[in-house]
Amino acid sequence: MNPLADRMRPEDLNEIVGQEHVIGEGKLLNRIVMTRMIPNMIFYGPSGTGKTTVANILAKSSDQKFFKLNGTNANLDDIKQVVAQIGTLTTLKGILLYIDELHYLNKRQQQSILEYIEKGNITLIGSTTENINFSIFNSLLSRCSTIEFKPLTKDNITDGLKRAILKEEERLGVKIFYEDEALKYISEVSGGDLRRALNTLELIINTYMIYETAELFIDISKAKECSQSKIMYYDKDGDGHYNLMSFFQKCIRGSDPQASIHALARLIKGGDLNSICRRLLVIASEDIGLAYPKAISIVKSCVDAAFQIGLPEAKIPLAQAVLLLALLPKSNSAYRAINEALNDLDSMDTGKIPEHLCDGHSNHGRSNKKRYLYPHDYPNHFVKQEYMPRNIKDKKYYEFDDNKFEKSLKDYWDRLKSKE
Repeated sequence: MNPLADRMRPEDLNEIVGQEHVIGEGKLLNRIVMTRMIPNMIFYGPSGTGKTTVANILAKSSDQKFFKLNGTNANLDDIKQVVAQIGTLTTLKGILLYIDELHYLNKRQQQSILEYIEKGNITLIGSTTENINFSIFNSLLSRCSTIEFKPLTKDNITDGLKRAILKEEERLGVKIFYEDEALKYISEVSGGDLRRALNTLELIINTYMIYETAELFIDISKAKECSQSKIMYYDKDGDGHYNLMSFFQKCIRGSDPQASIHALARLIKGGDLNSICRRLLVIASEDIGLAYPKAISIVKSCVDAAFQIGLPEAKIPLAQAVLLLALLPKSNSAYRAINEALNDLDSMDTGKIPEHLCDGHSNHGRSNKKRYLYPHDYPNHFVKQEYMPRNIKDKKYYEFDDNKFEKSLKDYWDRLKSKE
C-alpha cells in the first residue's frame, strides 16, 4: 500500500492546505485550471508544500499528454524520448512535461527543451527546492513564470492532519480520537513539511492499532515518541543557509544577545561548524572592529577551541564568542575604509606611489632616499610628510568612529599634530 502522504495527495486545488497567495477563489492557479491553458512555470519552495501535487492537478485539467521526470535520475536520453513523442497521435494537443527537482539537470539538459518550449510543442512545469536565481539557467528561467510555494504554517499542517485522520477512520473502520495538543506538537516539529507530519501520523496509526483495535487515541506522548525531534529546514547550499547566516550577523550587529543566541542555536542544529566560525571572525572585524580591537583575538581563541572540541560541546565557546560580540560596542570604520579604498582603485586613477616611499634599492627609491623622513628619528616617532599618491592626496578613507577606543586614538593624534 502506498504511504499515507501519497494516499492523501489532493486531487483538487480546494483540498490543498496553505499557499493562499496563489490558491483559492480567483487566485492565479485556480484561474489557470479554469482556462485549461497551462503556461510554462517553475514552482520553487521547501519540500512538502504542495509543488508536485499542484503539478498533477494542473496536468489533469489539461488536454495535453502528461510526462513526468525527476531531475535526480533523468538524463538527456529521457528528455529525447519525450521530445520524440511530439506530433504523434497521442500528443496532437501538445505535451505537458513536469520535471521534479529541476535544479539537478545540467545546463545542456535544461537547454535541450528550450526550442520546443518556444515553439509551443512542450509546456514545462518544473519544481525545485533551490534558489531559482542560482540553480536554474537564465535562458530557461526567462521563458517561465515563477511561483513561490511558502512553508506551511502550524495551522495549515494541523488541518491536513485532521483531514488525514478522517480518511483513515473511513479506510480502517475505526474511530481515531486525538488531543489537540498532540496534533499541534506534530505540526510544530514538522518544520512546515506536511509530508513529514503525515509520516508521523501514519507511524502512530500503524504501530498502535495492533494494541488499540477498536479505537485509537493519539495523545501527546505518542506524538512525541513517533516525532522524535524537530527537523530544522537548513540547506547548506541554498537560501536557507544564506538567510540564516544573514540573520545571525544582523542580530549580533544589532546588539541583541537574545536573538543572537537563538540564531546560533539554529546554526548549531544545522551542524555547519565551519560557517559559524568563519562568520564570527568576519563579524569581529566588520562590526566590532576598532571599538574593541581585542575582539578578533578572543573570537579566534573561541573558534579554535570549538574546532578542537567539536560539536556538541563546541556550542559553549561559540556561545561565549556570540555573546561577547553582541554586547560589545560596535564600529565599522575599518570595513568602510577598506571598501572605499578598493572602490577607488576600480573607479579612478589613483596615481603612482610617491617616489620617496619606494623601496630604497629600486631606481626610484635610490634617487629619492634622502627625501624620505624616518619617523623614528623624530619626537613621538612621528613627522609630517606626504604619504598618499598625488592624485588622491586629500582623500580620507578612515574616519574615527564614536566609541571609547577610537575617541582615545583621535585625542592622541589631535594633541600630537597640534604641536607641529
